[in-house]
Amino acid sequence: MKLQTKIPLKRKTQNLIDYQSKILLLGSCFSENIGDKLSYFKFQSTQNPFGILFHPKAIENLITNTSNKKVYSSDDLIYQNEIWHSFDAHSSLSSASENELLNKLNVAISLTNKKIKEASHIVITLGTSWVYRYIEIDTIVANCHKIPQKKFLKELLSVSEISESLARSISLIKSMNSDAAVIFTISPVRHLKDGFIENTQSKSHLIAAIHTLVNKQDVSYFPSYEIMMDELRDYRFYAEDMIHPNKTAINYIWRKFIDTWFSEETKSIMKEIDEIQKGLLHRPFHEDSKLHQQFLLKLEQKKSSLQERLPFINF
Repeated sequence: MKLQTKIPLKRKTQNLIDYQSKILLLGSCFSENIGDKLSYFKFQSTQNPFGILFHPKAIENLITNTSNKKVYSSDDLIYQNEIWHSFDAHSSLSSASENELLNKLNVAISLTNKKIKEASHIVITLGTSWVYRYIEIDTIVANCHKIPQKKFLKELLSVSEISESLARSISLIKSMNSDAAVIFTISPVRHLKDGFIENTQSKSHLIAAIHTLVNKQDVSYFPSYEIMMDELRDYRFYAEDMIHPNKTAINYIWRKFIDTWFSEETKSIMKEIDEIQKGLLHRPFHEDSKLHQQFLLKLEQKKSSLQERLPFINF
């Protein structure tokens, strides 16, 4: 008896992710979930230097500014509720100090430029097709920073607008690094503040646009959204807000991602790292016992053995 409908996933045979890979993750909050997993397993990964970016235009803007090595100045900032913000970045970069924010932005641009040029894989997670245009300067923003909504126009990007935006992003990435494999995915987080029907329309625009580009120029698609909506179609896989995937769902989708993109040798190393990570989190009842000291010695031996093979790994 089948209790689930499974999304058919084709295992990759080329450009697999391993411990020599350098991975850059950009986009919505689900890229943070995957990024946290990569960080736990000690991959060479970087996530969202400009913070969470929800829509294609924000990501295109970041990649464009990165390619042009943009230098941010005071003219690029806004002051709201005693905090300095950038319309190009998430509020996590905002600061009470103008100079501090400018430094954060310019460091992040340099870092993103470096990471794109080095990357073997760039994972881009799209969250929504809905965007907000700041009326005063007629510009689509990455984040509204709690500025009153009356100062923005809300717009739905068309499939062609998204497709063209993504194509420009890919072209810029390839101009900086022709070897990078680009992996698109759609965030399984539902943006229900836009409305139920509006969220479905938004996600469908993203999916349709991405599939005009898939299988071209090393562009791939991983069905995070479809796995959540179909294989995990039960509220026990959601957090308390009934919107975000819970830990079980994230782990499930992560396992599917591993099975699709990771080599068997890489999976074996991940098991070693998982054992070490769990060992480091272990809290004994009797720290000075002989048994615990033996445990710590074995743990150090495992760490040393792994670091001899992969010197960039730190615990």
